[in-house]
Amino acid sequence: MNAEHADPARTPARPDYDWLYSRTRAGRARGPGGAAALLARLGDPQQAFRSVRVIGTNGKGSTCAMLEAGLIASGVRAGRFTSPHLTHFEERVRVDGADLSPARTDAFIRWAQTHAPDTAFFDLTLALACQEFARAGVEVAVMEAGVGGRSDATQTLTRVAATVITNVDLDHVGVLGGTVEAIAADKAGAAQAGVPLLTTATGAALDVIAAAAAQAGAPLHTPDTHPALFALPRPPRLEGPHQHRNAALAAATLRTLGYGPGVDAALNATHPARLERFQVDGRAVLIDGAHNPHATHALAAALRGTPVHTLLFGNLARKDTAATLAPLLPLTRQRVFTAPGDLATPPQELAAAHGGEATADMTAALARALALTPPGGTLLVTGSLYLAGHVRARVLAPDSHPT
Repeated sequence: MNAEHADPARTPARPDYDWLYSRTRAGRARGPGGAAALLARLGDPQQAFRSVRVIGTNGKGSTCAMLEAGLIASGVRAGRFTSPHLTHFEERVRVDGADLSPARTDAFIRWAQTHAPDTAFFDLTLALACQEFARAGVEVAVMEAGVGGRSDATQTLTRVAATVITNVDLDHVGVLGGTVEAIAADKAGAAQAGVPLLTTATGAALDVIAAAAAQAGAPLHTPDTHPALFALPRPPRLEGPHQHRNAALAAATLRTLGYGPGVDAALNATHPARLERFQVDGRAVLIDGAHNPHATHALAAALRGTPVHTLLFGNLARKDTAATLAPLLPLTRQRVFTAPGDLATPPQELAAAHGGEATADMTAALARALALTPPGGTLLVTGSLYLAGHVRARVLAPDSHPT
């Protein structure tokens, strides 16, 4: 059955995103089973293309962007599936660098409302991506995992050409486990016999990944085992030491798959809300989606030597907020805390605990943070991709006056 067969007579002004977003995982079993069943109903479109699975605590989005750019430059018809989106849903599904059209999203949602109404959001989105990639004749799709490896819906993908693990640290501990080793074990559970597994993970995580790769019969490629594969001819366009690691991983993956000529294009890739810089009323605004301790440590390291005058921060309550904030607090004493959604840590609590002001509304918080930042100064916006996406949209809006 194909979602293209939804009733064409119903053509709303916009897809029913509210229905799609309401398909939460709550009460549904985690794992690839739901996605596998849905893909089977769609005729198993994931069998029409090769996949590169990208797994890890942080760096997945940037690595996917670089892989996509390298594949396209190599003449490959490439797909890219990532999450979450920053400003619009269709960012999640791309073919040859172009976002999915809302009309295609609408057709799939209308089909799913009748034929898969109880399926979880991520499973639906993955199935949509696979169907679109098969329909568009994609040869290689870069597929970002949601949470984990073995327990993730992307585990249902077939024809996996490479498994990529960026790094492993504490995040999603309620799902994957409370130790780096437990989280690494789930991510490394994606290893498959004969499928190259490439990683820039280190320490205990690397030990777990190496053991899992050996047990599965997956050839393991790391900067230590294959230094030439991971070597970079020059720094990537994306800023920060962590992006050098992501770039090395993307380069190694392209070379392993026979697309070495695409490395230069991969290094030129950009990705929104990754230390992205804007100018607003004579002030520098840095937007970064760092949302866990590992990511904010990397962000703070990338900003070393850059004066930050104001911090605009908001995060989800289920995150380790204190540990996430810790690397950022020394950057500035001028802080504005906000609430990126209903599930956010209350900004009043953050302001009381860490010093600063609380403004729940993100637009008002941006205006206040800009007002606190002197002309020529720098405002750092981080803590949540939802916050990053909201601020980015406000900064880019042609009729917007954030201050």
